[in-house]
Amino acid sequence: MPSRDEHAPELPDVDLRAVAGLEPLSARQPLSRERIVDAAVEFIDTHGLPGLTMRRLGNELGVEAMALYRYVPGKEELLDAVVETLVERMERDDDVLDSPRDGWQDFLVRLAHGVRRVALEHPKAFPLVASRPPEAPWLRPPLRSLDWVETFLAELVDEGFADAAAVGAYRAYTSFLLGHLLLEVSTHGADLGPLDVLDDGTGDNAAVRAHPTVRRLRAQLSQDHAAEEFEDALEELMMRLNLLRTEHLES
Repeated sequence: MPSRDEHAPELPDVDLRAVAGLEPLSARQPLSRERIVDAAVEFIDTHGLPGLTMRRLGNELGVEAMALYRYVPGKEELLDAVVETLVERMERDDDVLDSPRDGWQDFLVRLAHGVRRVALEHPKAFPLVASRPPEAPWLRPPLRSLDWVETFLAELVDEGFADAAAVGAYRAYTSFLLGHLLLEVSTHGADLGPLDVLDDGTGDNAAVRAHPTVRRLRAQLSQDHAAEEFEDALEELMMRLNLLRTEHLES
């Protein structure tokens, strides 16, 4: 057997995973609930909600699906955690205020824009905010956490809303946000069941040809004015809520 040359330079240790283009084991991040939930949000953003399974999520994280159950008991709990994360991101928006500084209208407008930003950043995950069970059955999405609704109602009451007016404002505000944003995210690939078949303006089937006015105005109907419509509807909502507040003050 040939003897080792004591004067030969030592070869460095070679990480075969790195040579193969794989992530070295030492570089792997440890699993945590936060990392798993963030990965689930990213998976939904990329692949859509219907494709999410624990096995596929495990593949994305480089682990077996069973490793995830230590942190998240199952897919239903994972989806609830995704909703919690989205709601937290809405609340952490730099433009969203904890309490009114320049009046209640400014407070609500900022909040609406914060919710819309998260919806457009994660359009394929946003429908979960509407479909998952809230903390209490009478809470309405997308303002679905008790902390958030407490802030909403308490601040409006402090701003002069009677109790009934504050509740009415909560109902009107959430209906506006949810209805508008679900329609908007449906144009960005969100899975909304029947809403997924909304016309994208590229076809011309027999049903459309049978309706000449719709066909004539089709190009205008297909234009995307979501941002302008959101602003216009939000402004109208603020006027409606101001009228609601005034009516209850006078009664």
